[in-house]
Amino acid sequence: MPENDDEYAGFADVRGRRTKIVAWVVIVSLILVGGGATVFALLFG
Repeated sequence: MPENDDEYAGFADVRGRRTKIVAWVVIVSLILVGGGATVFALLFG
């Protein structure tokens, strides 16, 4: 089994990078949606 570690090392890096990208997209979208809801609440009260 140790001979397969090199093959899967690249996949772990890609998965970690993709997880970080997805996390940041979710955080930014939550901020934008939450901020938009706040703006609408203030404008249309």
